[in-house]
Amino acid sequence: MDNLKVKPGLKVTSKMQQLARDVKKLEDQLAVCTSCGMCQAHCPLFAQTHKEADVSRGKLALIKGLIQEMFEDAKGVEERLQKCLLCGSCAHGCPSRVNTQEIFLKARVIIAQYHEMPFFQKIIFKNHLANPELFNGIMGKLTPLQKLFFKEEKNLQGTSCARIASPVLRNRHIVSLKKRAFNQTLKGEDLLIKGGGVKIAFFTGCLIDKMLPDIAYSAVDVLKHFDAQIFIPFNQGCCGIPAIASGDIETFKTLVKTNIKLFLKQECDYLVTACATCTSTIVNLWPSMLRDEDAEFLHQVGKLARKTVDISWLMEKRFDLFSAISESHDTTKIQAAKEPCDTKEIVTYHDPCHLKKSLGVFKEPRQVILACNHELKEMAESDTCCGMGGSFNLKYYDISSKIGLQKAQNIIDTKCSIVATSCPACMMQISDMLAKLNHSIRVKHPVEIYAQALKSCSTLNGSN
Repeated sequence: MDNLKVKPGLKVTSKMQQLARDVKKLEDQLAVCTSCGMCQAHCPLFAQTHKEADVSRGKLALIKGLIQEMFEDAKGVEERLQKCLLCGSCAHGCPSRVNTQEIFLKARVIIAQYHEMPFFQKIIFKNHLANPELFNGIMGKLTPLQKLFFKEEKNLQGTSCARIASPVLRNRHIVSLKKRAFNQTLKGEDLLIKGGGVKIAFFTGCLIDKMLPDIAYSAVDVLKHFDAQIFIPFNQGCCGIPAIASGDIETFKTLVKTNIKLFLKQECDYLVTACATCTSTIVNLWPSMLRDEDAEFLHQVGKLARKTVDISWLMEKRFDLFSAISESHDTTKIQAAKEPCDTKEIVTYHDPCHLKKSLGVFKEPRQVILACNHELKEMAESDTCCGMGGSFNLKYYDISSKIGLQKAQNIIDTKCSIVATSCPACMMQISDMLAKLNHSIRVKHPVEIYAQALKSCSTLNGSN
């Protein structure tokens, strides 16, 4: 176990003894693991490195080592825990149903309390991310400065490359910040669109808000088409996954409280997101990572978590998708125009790990695509991780790219013109990989495809 300082004798610092007592709180969850090794077959990281410390069984053994006071410090264990995609593939394929993601996150939080957070990370999380109004304002000011650091590429991915040879940015094809974030269109006020149907509160998410706002616009268009009542609070906060993944439980807690306060202002039937990671975080991590909070707050968290759904799930379960598209086709006008309402294309779909493996949602996005009269062609290994993993992509880009390039090749092999997925982070990773391979396959969210189908029909019917 390289980089792990194994205790040579009996001398143990009081700091490590206290750490061992804190980690011991995870002992019951750790005991569920039988060390069968099935996680090796499902871990995308282990498939690349073949290192036991990179697979769940190895990481769980290291956490147990902290309880047994085997190490001089926790730095090496922390590094191993951070080297994880948090994709949930191991838990999804585990015969004992070990909740590895929750264990790893709780262990990160415990270990993080025993050392100082890096200065830059502290500034980003505690000073900026924890304050949505300030964070949104700063990101808005950074947008015009992008041209100084990134150069636009001529490809359909809409990505940019760094102008400087930065260790973090080199070789990346980056989806840039949009000139106007979605939250800026709210003009400083909560948005409430009245409708006679289902009551929806929409959680935008950071990546959609600032880099992929067309997803949010499409979601609003589709919800309006089905006469939903839509509530979108201004200056929403991040769902908290970047903070909790780094062990910053306080910023995570602050963001949850901020969002709870915003979204409970208006009664809703569903809290809807178009981001698989946000959905999974709200449904699973908000309740599980805050169990020690007061009863009233936990009640509010649970209430909102139980209402949270992915937008494709909502569309498939509550709306008549196929009829809506067919009713938008005016047969007489279509024949007069001598062209179909939609141009049929080959679409393939990538299953985000946090949507299929954590929430069991995978049929619904496909139904959304099929309702648009496109041909859905499945890629090989559609539910394998794309290699993004949030901060993992920043720290281990070489490994992330190897995983991502295999995903991109599976996409290319379908001969599709569009690859759809329900996670903006996956969209960014796939866009990067397709740009590397110089492919013009468009990367879209299912709700964007559906909104375009509705728009195409309406435009044609209104033009004759």
